[in-house]
Amino acid sequence: MAIIFAILIFSLLIFVHELGHFLAAKASGVRVNEFSMFMGPTIFKKQVGETLYSIRCIPIGGFCAMEGEDGGSDDPKSFHKAAWWKRLIILVAGAAMNFIIGFLLFVIVFMPSEQIAVPVIDSFESFSTLDGENGLQVGDEFLEIDGEKIYVQSDFSLILSLNEGDIHDVVVLRDGKKVHLDDLKMELHTVKDEQGNDVQRYGFSFSVIEPTFMEKVGYAWGNTIDSVRNIRLSLQMLLTGKAGLGDMTGVVGVVDLMSDVADQSQSAWLAVLNMLWFGGFLAVNLAVMNLLPLPALDDGRVAGLLLTTLVEKITRKKIDPKYEGYIHGVGMILLFALMAVIMFKDIIFIFKG
Repeated sequence: MAIIFAILIFSLLIFVHELGHFLAAKASGVRVNEFSMFMGPTIFKKQVGETLYSIRCIPIGGFCAMEGEDGGSDDPKSFHKAAWWKRLIILVAGAAMNFIIGFLLFVIVFMPSEQIAVPVIDSFESFSTLDGENGLQVGDEFLEIDGEKIYVQSDFSLILSLNEGDIHDVVVLRDGKKVHLDDLKMELHTVKDEQGNDVQRYGFSFSVIEPTFMEKVGYAWGNTIDSVRNIRLSLQMLLTGKAGLGDMTGVVGVVDLMSDVADQSQSAWLAVLNMLWFGGFLAVNLAVMNLLPLPALDDGRVAGLLLTTLVEKITRKKIDPKYEGYIHGVGMILLFALMAVIMFKDIIFIFKG
């Protein structure tokens, strides 16, 4: 059931993405030839005006087929006949819808929460070396560590783990004012936990609040923005060589991970919330990844749109959209090849596990 639920979440996110393109195209006066829920052979279809609405048999995603999307149409309502700013709105609408649904899923996940940990210091342990006149104090709210913003409490350990050593630049909110603690030594201490195991701790605890409705919404927004930042950090690690192909996970790997998390949840309700959290994270991922300036992705088309619009303004000559279509076609082939490699790696990893 967890695997089926995960697949349905993926399908929902892709469908919502295409729905964004569809709504923007309709609002911009661009002809949509077909709008389909799911993929594969058609099991239901109905023509309404100029658009064929269909439901297909493979419950994955969907598509929005616009007239002249890849050029080659003289229809005045084709995609490439629309004003450049309308085409821009249509292209980014899919990612915008994914971002919105990601935020809403986070809201659903955190709305039942009775307590939430916040990045505010509640108390210090006796062994801590971080408190004092020139250090941290009770009530300090972490705003930044090493130039990275702290959106939610879990960011504290994440950001510290990105930088080697124990010297960090910290910004806190203290009595309504920003306090900069440069070159603060964040010293870990080895102590015994409640089970008698050796653990490393900084020697302070975070505050836990009983959130109001708006605080829950704010917490969901913090997780949404935090997801965007995590994607950026992951891309930085890929570009700098700190992560490689083996660290990348595709649809198969994510579904397997979601299934494991659901199976390990203490109740069916927690399993559903954990799956929805993954759905929110994936929605934000899809939004950000589709805005990367790569051929075949939405922002690759945005980049091509802006470039061709600029060239046409300068040269006053219309560029045949088929050439842009060729570039995106090659990009799509390369993208599918990368996805296939990652999927093959995920399958091998699952069977080895």
